[in-house]
Amino acid sequence: MRRASGLVACLGLLVAACGGGDAVEQNPVDEQSIVISNWEGYMPEDLPDTFAAATGFDATVSFHATNEEIVGKLVAAGGEGFDVAFVSGQFAQALNEQGLLAEIDPDKVPNLKNLYPEATELGYDPGNTFSVPYAWGTTGLCYRSDLLSEAPDSWMDLLRPSDEAAGKVTMLATERWLMLPAQKALGFSVNTTDEGEMTQVKDLLIEAKQNLLAYDDTTFYSKLVSGEAVLVEAWDGWCNYGILEDPNIKYVIPSEGTDLWVDTMVILGSSANKDAAHAFLNYVLDEDNHAWVVENILYKVPNQAAMDKVDPSLAETFPNLGMTPAEVLGGEALLDLGEAQPMYTDIATEVAAGG
Repeated sequence: MRRASGLVACLGLLVAACGGGDAVEQNPVDEQSIVISNWEGYMPEDLPDTFAAATGFDATVSFHATNEEIVGKLVAAGGEGFDVAFVSGQFAQALNEQGLLAEIDPDKVPNLKNLYPEATELGYDPGNTFSVPYAWGTTGLCYRSDLLSEAPDSWMDLLRPSDEAAGKVTMLATERWLMLPAQKALGFSVNTTDEGEMTQVKDLLIEAKQNLLAYDDTTFYSKLVSGEAVLVEAWDGWCNYGILEDPNIKYVIPSEGTDLWVDTMVILGSSANKDAAHAFLNYVLDEDNHAWVVENILYKVPNQAAMDKVDPSLAETFPNLGMTPAEVLGGEALLDLGEAQPMYTDIATEVAAGG
């Protein structure tokens, strides 16, 4: 999971410059080229070159650090300037609701057949009508098994840690994942918009600060490796980076449950190069190309053909890579919060300020 948070709220305040993009005049197929925005390191560096060699379509890649950054650019320009963007599922949902995305033509993406059937059942986009899933996973507890006398199994182990863990725990800072431990610990949905429930979430998060080492979205696994932290909230793929350095680091989904996060590929409605854009999505879904994600950045992909190509021993070292689609979908899908997003932003600001 690449970092994401709450800029989606601003989408509701803006009017999209275009609809679904079906009426946008298309460039001749033999003149089409695409501009892609992705997180750095999230696909092979030579993918534009191999894509061009395989399809004849040129591709240029730019990078965004967060969902907020690329969403801001897309909203401000009515989607123009990019043909394909990588965004997390709830952001794809929000962009589509504003009319900024093109409908996916499955006839132009035959490698959709490689996806698990479960990958068509994602709550933010059932049927993959405007997005194609690229990577998916869960959020849980990443911990040093050699530095804790008991393995954690509850979000409360993070929010109200034992004496040996107090002051040595970190939580994710971005809004949806900051809220998640308290939401699940209290039995609430990760998509709740109930003000009373969110007040309880805020109070529990403020209480948890007294035992917190840091809010940390990027270096938490390094803190585990050094021993500065013994228990952290983590995206499963990022916990694998810690496991790579120290096999004493383990990952567990708390008993109260967790989320399902999905990073997706979308085509902009303003694109005049939709044939090339669809060809790119199809190329990524090739089993060899998509397996690269698992083998190199240690994230699960919703591509059955790709996962079947991965050496099974990889899941012995990184057990969360062996999760089945049913287990992944046991998490609650993150959805766009719409008009409730400012409430989350306000709570995050208050928690960060100390209440």
